[in-house]
Amino acid sequence: MTDGSAPGRPLPTADQHPPTRAGRRRAPAGPRRRLAAGGLAALAAVVAVTLAVRGGAAPACAASPPRALPAAPPLDGTVHSGKATFYDSKGAGGNCSRPAAPTNRLYVALGPSEYAAGTSCGGHLDVTGPQGTVRVLVMDQCPECEPGHLDLSAEAFARIADPVQGIVKVSYRAVVDPPLPGPLTFRVKEGASQWWFAVLIGDHGNPLRAVDVRQGASWRAATRQDYNYWLIASGAGPGPYTIRVTDAYGHRATATGIRMLPGQVQRSTVRMYGAAAPTRSATPRRSPSARPSPRKSASATPTVTAPPGTPAVRDAAAAPPATPAPVTAACD
Repeated sequence: MTDGSAPGRPLPTADQHPPTRAGRRRAPAGPRRRLAAGGLAALAAVVAVTLAVRGGAAPACAASPPRALPAAPPLDGTVHSGKATFYDSKGAGGNCSRPAAPTNRLYVALGPSEYAAGTSCGGHLDVTGPQGTVRVLVMDQCPECEPGHLDLSAEAFARIADPVQGIVKVSYRAVVDPPLPGPLTFRVKEGASQWWFAVLIGDHGNPLRAVDVRQGASWRAATRQDYNYWLIASGAGPGPYTIRVTDAYGHRATATGIRMLPGQVQRSTVRMYGAAAPTRSATPRRSPSARPSPRKSASATPTVTAPPGTPAVRDAAAAPPATPAPVTAACD
């Protein structure tokens, strides 16, 4: 886009760059003291290894750093154990680029391995703590959180524990096919044009697996960005667009008539799964730019007839969920 080969193409704007992370509430200071002690121990270990190498010893498994666990979102309702802290997004939509936090303010930020470069965005977790269970929307990333560490909104934390505790043990599981708030929504990103296309999908319930845009007789796969927009860097033409959405469990829906209206939410007339939504006018509503701080499927049902200018859609039934491969770690 910047090589000058296509006169008239707009240069990428600052809004096309991934967002940064919002601030969060920290846990009590005790772990920091342990971290300091751990740092001294690590320094002593480094000195010991250096002396051993000079003396001819070869420490087993100390020559290479430990392998990072593969990134994967929580799926299939498997129960996990971990801990929870809390923070406040201050109304922002987090790394998942939502225009705003959900109105019920029940959300969660996941560590890098479970956030999985945006793969978890839009999914839901049931989190159980000492005082109950709360359902939260995955909308953010917690860069310092290890696997199993959930950073809940303050409102969600208060549903399961006394906030004075600051950090509590929890269990959690992914919610498969949670109730949907409405039909699918589409938000074309600010700065998009016929030469650079990026779209945010909303109200899909389960995490998404794929988004494709139809051009002519074929489909072009969009690439998920870690800030949750689906990108075709060379553009998808001027629109209107036909967009096919597939989730992690095989549900698939196709919407037509999505227009090049950057920064506006366009609501379709179909849900990702379940009963089809009634046809209605889909006048886009303007929403603020989200700038957070850091298969199979069954055959589709017939196309829904909509008024002029309304995105028309088709819905498809779900296929059986795929079973994720187990995660293992080894020391070479």
